[in-house]
Amino acid sequence: MPAVLALVFAFAVSLAITLMVIRSAKTHGRFSLDHDLSGPQKFHARAVPRVGGLGIVAGLVCAIPALWALQPAAGQIAVVLLLCGLPAFAAGLVEDFTKRVRPRYRLLATALSAALMVWFLDAAITRTDIPGLDWVVGFGAGATLLTVFAVAGIANSVNIIDGFNGLASMCTVIMLAALAYVAFQVGDPVIGALALAGIGAVLGFFIWNFPAGLIFLGDGGAYFLGFLVAELSILLLVRNPAVSPLFPLLVCVYPVFETLFSIYRRQFLRAVPPSMPDGIHLHTLIYRRVMGWAVGDKGAKALTRRNSMTSPYLWLLCMFSVIPATLFWDNSLLMAVFLAVFGFTYVGLYWRIVRFKAPRWMHRPVSRPMPLRERDNRST
Repeated sequence: MPAVLALVFAFAVSLAITLMVIRSAKTHGRFSLDHDLSGPQKFHARAVPRVGGLGIVAGLVCAIPALWALQPAAGQIAVVLLLCGLPAFAAGLVEDFTKRVRPRYRLLATALSAALMVWFLDAAITRTDIPGLDWVVGFGAGATLLTVFAVAGIANSVNIIDGFNGLASMCTVIMLAALAYVAFQVGDPVIGALALAGIGAVLGFFIWNFPAGLIFLGDGGAYFLGFLVAELSILLLVRNPAVSPLFPLLVCVYPVFETLFSIYRRQFLRAVPPSMPDGIHLHTLIYRRVMGWAVGDKGAKALTRRNSMTSPYLWLLCMFSVIPATLFWDNSLLMAVFLAVFGFTYVGLYWRIVRFKAPRWMHRPVSRPMPLRERDNRST
């Protein structure tokens, strides 16, 4: 019951705080609104607050009493987790307000958050079931370096897929749900409750973000959610040896593979710096070449509709890896097979869409409102 209360408290507070941020946009809009409507990864029709992470963090803070009631250890871990995550969240939030924090500094701040978790909670990756890498993480320094790299990478990958209404937030909910399920399966209610609290906090934001796009996660919210998913995954592995170390990788493979494929595409195919933003991620291709066909109107309402209708396709892709990870969480061999299957599926889907050969099931017809003149003619 306290685990459910943690979810409810986090949801209610996140819902209320996010609404307050939206309603007070005129006050802080000079700093928090995203006025850039023409960037390569900008797909909104009006200026929108990009500080949705505030509500999520507030929701998690208010869930601490319920977590403490479940077990004092759960409350303690929640406090340490939030404090350690402050550098990652703060660096992203400063970027949301100033637009002047470079990606390298945000990554360094997230790496610092990961290092603090290793120091205070021993949240380090000490097994991988990958030949050679297990030898590396057998040393304290190797485990720490891999952990810092993995956490910063996952946080950055969540930020990269945060391009459409509901995309990053619902994918995070799906990943946290998998962590919660496996945690309860192995008898670890602490990690399960923390994951449920995270789900509640994200859903409180999601209601205002999807489908209308009244507020965005921003870099602060995206980096913090990536940090949260990564750290809960590591803690689950540290506390439960029965869980395959490939389980978190398969759970998070969609944003991770998106990031790795983008680096490969930019560095080797386009010969540009990997950090240079572009508009040919898988989600942007679906928006332009699938949703552009389905909802061709250029009006503000149609653009918002195209934006929100893009996300469900990527939710399905995320679940394509999360479902087998949840079913076979203790089998590293099957995890490796599903990782390979996901990689081939992603690349195949990407190249079909980029060549204007998207599968037919993706071209779902969309009903458009009938023009007023045509309605009048039919009525007569």
